[in-house]
Amino acid sequence: MRSVMFRFHVCAGEIFELKAELNSDKKEKKKEAVKKVIASMTVGKDVSALFPDVVNCMQTDNLELKKLVYLYLMNYAKSQPDMAIMAVNTFVKDCEDPNPLIRALAVRTMGCIRVDKITEYLCEPLRKCLKDEDPYVRKTAAVCVAKLHDINAQLVEDQGFLDTLKDLISDSNPMVVANAVAALSEIAESHPNSNLLDLNPQSINKLLTALNECTEWGQIFILDCLANYTPRDDRESQSICERVTPRLSHANSAVVLSAVKVLMKFMEMLPKDLDYYGTLLKKLAPPLVTLLSAEPELQYVALRNINLIVQKRPEILKHEMKVFFVKYNDPIYVKLEKLDIMIRLASQANIAQVLAELKEYATEVDVDFVRKAVRAIGRCAIKVEQSAERCVSTLLDLIQTKVNYVVQEAIVVIKDIFRKYPNKYESVIATLCENLDSLDEPEARAAMIWIVGEYAERIDNADELLESFLEGFHDESTQVQLQLLTAIVKLFLKKPTETQELVQQVLSLATQDSDNPDLRDRGYIYWRLLSTDPVAAKEVVLAEKPLISEETDLIEPTLLEELICHIGTLASVYHKPPSAFVEGSRGVMHKRLPAQGTECPDVGNAAGGSAPEAAPSIIPSQGDLLGDLLNLDLPAVLLPLFNTNCSSYGILYPQVWLPAMKAKGLEISGTFARRAGVIQMELVLTNKAMSVMTDFAIQFNRNSFGLAPAGPLQVLTPLGPNQTIEVSLPLSTVGPVMKMDPLNNLQVAVKNNIDVFYFSCQYPISMLFVEDGKMERQVFLATWKDIPNDNESQFQIQDCHLNSASNKLQGSNIFTIAKRTVEGQDMLYMSIKLSNGIWVLAELKVQAGNPNYTISLKCRAPEVSQCVFQCYEAVLKN
Repeated sequence: MRSVMFRFHVCAGEIFELKAELNSDKKEKKKEAVKKVIASMTVGKDVSALFPDVVNCMQTDNLELKKLVYLYLMNYAKSQPDMAIMAVNTFVKDCEDPNPLIRALAVRTMGCIRVDKITEYLCEPLRKCLKDEDPYVRKTAAVCVAKLHDINAQLVEDQGFLDTLKDLISDSNPMVVANAVAALSEIAESHPNSNLLDLNPQSINKLLTALNECTEWGQIFILDCLANYTPRDDRESQSICERVTPRLSHANSAVVLSAVKVLMKFMEMLPKDLDYYGTLLKKLAPPLVTLLSAEPELQYVALRNINLIVQKRPEILKHEMKVFFVKYNDPIYVKLEKLDIMIRLASQANIAQVLAELKEYATEVDVDFVRKAVRAIGRCAIKVEQSAERCVSTLLDLIQTKVNYVVQEAIVVIKDIFRKYPNKYESVIATLCENLDSLDEPEARAAMIWIVGEYAERIDNADELLESFLEGFHDESTQVQLQLLTAIVKLFLKKPTETQELVQQVLSLATQDSDNPDLRDRGYIYWRLLSTDPVAAKEVVLAEKPLISEETDLIEPTLLEELICHIGTLASVYHKPPSAFVEGSRGVMHKRLPAQGTECPDVGNAAGGSAPEAAPSIIPSQGDLLGDLLNLDLPAVLLPLFNTNCSSYGILYPQVWLPAMKAKGLEISGTFARRAGVIQMELVLTNKAMSVMTDFAIQFNRNSFGLAPAGPLQVLTPLGPNQTIEVSLPLSTVGPVMKMDPLNNLQVAVKNNIDVFYFSCQYPISMLFVEDGKMERQVFLATWKDIPNDNESQFQIQDCHLNSASNKLQGSNIFTIAKRTVEGQDMLYMSIKLSNGIWVLAELKVQAGNPNYTISLKCRAPEVSQCVFQCYEAVLKN
């Protein structure tokens, strides 16, 4: 206790001494006292009691002392706002000081003091500094506008500072231009729809001129701004690329990456047969290679960005494979990233070189690196078919080393090779079975079980091998249990007479002795299949599997395009869009690469405009419906009822989806609606049984557009006999995806206290048309040209009598982009955007007096065209 009191006494004495020194008449003594105050503040001591004394020191001509006082003010103004007002007059006075350094210092400090009471006094000095004769003051004031906007956006707009900031883009000083661009970009990020940076060819020319003369950080601001511009045509795109290319040789790696980002974006608009396109590809390689000679941390950032670039344009670095060979002293995070890029660059031309390296890596001492190297050999086999045999041979050599973790990884990748090349390398199964006892990792055990189950007819003692795994069934991981269940069912279907007891044992273990719902449900499904229809079971369980491809490891194309637009930022390191890790309103703008050749004279040529979200080119194909059905708590007896008598397309009044006679007295009818951008499933539940129904739950199977319940089924009170209740269930579109037939089919399971009931229904695809589906004219034309003609479908809509088709269609989020009249026919150009990012473009031909309309639909996923046509027909005829 005494030591604490003594410490307080010393602090109190120290403050008293500092107060005396701060009020000294001697300038040097006063300066030394302020330095001591700042030093104490820096180490965390509370010196706020000296606020009035330090503020009094502002009245000085000494620049160093003034900087120290301003630093103190910035730190304590928030905790002492009333005292901070005392300094306002000095700020205003300093903003008119003959010394430009003091003017800039004053306006910078006022911008950093985040106190509402001071901001109103800042406006007039800031207005003067924005038009100051000295460029240093102007560039400082430009940044101050962004800070003030963060505190009080309305004040900045009312005072006209944003217009002044836009004028500074035309300033004669390059640093002022750079800071004005930085400030506007900062403000635009927090207000994505404000269109502050209204770039045009004239302003772009000014930015490119300033680019050559400003500092390295100024260059980064300007390059990032250029990356947000969409050129009018390929000639303008080439011109910008030519003027940005010299930045690739800059010493600052951030400038290099920003320049690469601009070039990667604008290359999208250049025709690939253009000579300059090839030249640009060659120029991009050396600067990226040079980045790998920096320290490890910078190397890692460069490698993460290169990983994205290689996925988009592998031809840039296809001759630079050796640069990515691992060095002995590389940190593990650099090694793993290099390994990933090596696989992406692997081709028939360099595969021998790559495999030799990977085999060498597999003998290293770092376990994680060795595992990744073995997996990389498997990925090479899948990617380059000509190398598959050599890769399998290399993997067998590694298995012979008997190093436990190497053997296990090799078995995992050989399983993938079997999936890619069926009936080609099965001769190695005997070697794999020899190592069965050494497998202790779940993934390796699951892989080996899959191999035994898949090729049971070729393995004489397959039943003994699987039975050995069954002995410790409950100690295995879920992954192994599920695989073992499926493998034994496969074995039974191939050798039914020899394995009846084995399959009975595993089904009993899975359904009666297991607490895992996934395992139990799969067990029940297999049991029901085998007991009711063995032929159907064989078709389901032994169905031909889709071949795996190397593309499964690539980033999804839409996300890749967005990440390319964020090269040189955290998003490119995390490989996630900014919206995934930036909180609040910032960073939510989704950027996309422009479409090639955006110039077209037919419907107009608006400058600027951003490309729409790139649509997925294909909906994933349908897999095993039963194997993945629904993770609900199933009873011992299951009778799945897939009702195929579904509602007609586009009917919005309730349809009976599940009759009471098929659901033990529960009748379910319903429809779909879209309200305020949310899809609603409107359900009507009727209890036609004699018992009370409770504990309702609902789940969807995987479907074409990822529809899933956004929350639980809200049946809050028991449903008594002869009672009916209406429930509105909001739906999301972020569930698992699998192509259905028909495309808009939805398989549903509803559970209550009595049983689990299954039905299927069809939803109108117009429920998926989102509200932001209106394309810019220029983007519409570019997208129409970019989609292959093979993807175009034409339909006839008969017996329509409408005065204004476009108004009616807009109510269903079908937007008219343009209209023109050709030879007495009205041509309406329309765009639709589905909830999964797929864009559908339409051309509707309407002739006066003719009740038959012709509609042409273009889409990157042509399988949706038929459903969209049905939607048009339903809306126009309704």
